[in-house]
Amino acid sequence: MNDAMQQIVYGDDGRPESMRLAGGERPRPGAGEILIEVHCAGVNRPDVLQRSGQYPPPPGASKILGLEVAGTVAALGAGVTEWALGDRVTALTPGGGYAEYCVAPAAHALPVPAGLDLAQAAALPETWFTVWANLVDLGHLKRGERLLAHGGSSGIGLTAIQLARHLGVECFVTVGSEEKARFCRDFGAAHAINYREADFAAQVKAATGGEGVDVVLDMVGAPYWQKNLSVLRRDGRLVLIAFLQGSRGELDLMPVMLKRLTVTGSTMRPRSVAEKAAIRQALLERIWPEIAAGRLRPHIHAVFPLAEAGEAHRLMESGAHIGKIVLRVRP
Repeated sequence: MNDAMQQIVYGDDGRPESMRLAGGERPRPGAGEILIEVHCAGVNRPDVLQRSGQYPPPPGASKILGLEVAGTVAALGAGVTEWALGDRVTALTPGGGYAEYCVAPAAHALPVPAGLDLAQAAALPETWFTVWANLVDLGHLKRGERLLAHGGSSGIGLTAIQLARHLGVECFVTVGSEEKARFCRDFGAAHAINYREADFAAQVKAATGGEGVDVVLDMVGAPYWQKNLSVLRRDGRLVLIAFLQGSRGELDLMPVMLKRLTVTGSTMRPRSVAEKAAIRQALLERIWPEIAAGRLRPHIHAVFPLAEAGEAHRLMESGAHIGKIVLRVRP
């Protein structure tokens, strides 16, 4: 096997313009890992943060960008029995996805669902692992409840809409335009609020007769905290997954005591192999059959060749996209 491969590198200035194809050494799978011949890789906000120096990879992880891929199994590490050479897989990776080959723990890979191509499959892992872990495992979202998800037209937001529909949850989302609001409603959201034109807290309270929601999934950060607490009803849960507008700010915590609220959150990348494997197993059992049946699906906004990764990042940073952005590594 040739040890060379093409991969995306970027400059110390962290600008999208510094991203370029370069030669690199093909990784080798260790015990419990598989080597994936990457056909497509998903683009995610953590990739943008890592490129700009704000989200360094954890110890031992590849410095190459890319947290989700789809392709075929090219080699097996010691002890791997679940997969065979040539299997079509999609996987959550600790890094390394923007390359022709990528290593991932075998326990973090899933079969490509029937009816999906590899670009669609590459759009699944990061959002589904994140949304499931935060809304089901941490947020305890369940049938009959109400969810407010910020960033409703993002990959995370659209996945939250689908999970809510699957669980029998009434879903509210916030978005930045009427076009995105219409898309989210068509995609399954019960309510889509354009935060540029209306106060989302007032809109949620009006739509629920003043009751509010049970869970808020927030990626905005400090500017939304007080309003998030205000729209949660008794025993509600605020789940934080990102701080796009800052992680510091003043906050009156009295509603937490008065309404017995829970404030929690997490990041995916630092979790242990075992923790991610447990999420993967839940997705395999509960979500993958729904995707294969066509009842749940990813939405891809754009697919770029690997060499145009910088353009993909510029689109991500612009916020103009709806759904996922994918890199095509192989024709």
